[in-house]
Amino acid sequence: MTGDRKAVLSGGCQCGAIRYAFYAEPENAHLCHCRMCQKAVGGAFAAFAPVRHRDFAWTKGRPREFLSSDRAARGFCPDCGTPLSFRYLASAWCGITIGSLDDPGAVPPALHYGVESRVPWLDHLEGLPEHETQPGGVTGKAV
Repeated sequence: MTGDRKAVLSGGCQCGAIRYAFYAEPENAHLCHCRMCQKAVGGAFAAFAPVRHRDFAWTKGRPREFLSSDRAARGFCPDCGTPLSFRYLASAWCGITIGSLDDPGAVPPALHYGVESRVPWLDHLEGLPEHETQPGGVTGKAV
């Protein structure tokens, strides 16, 4: 079914075992600051690009899912651990992590959720010293 459609966005996990494609633009990209999202991504917030299930496909591999509540599942790569998705079990939508997109800059967040748990230091990041990472980075492998 995905062969006759043109992907508008693509992405995948860090190790390359899982790839996916969007066949429509995401809607209402957002940052979620709730404690469950903070723990799921190991960061101050999770950034999601929501898309309807019908407009999305896993094109290589499949994530493993963790039921983070009785209503929601979070997908991740079982090989490298990259957080990939969030979905309510009874919804026609899923949220794909913006950081796992091939071009995360293409999907700017438009709103915030879970602001009751937003860490206070997020308001003070502007003006911190900035450094670039070294070209090429480090090749990772499971140990």
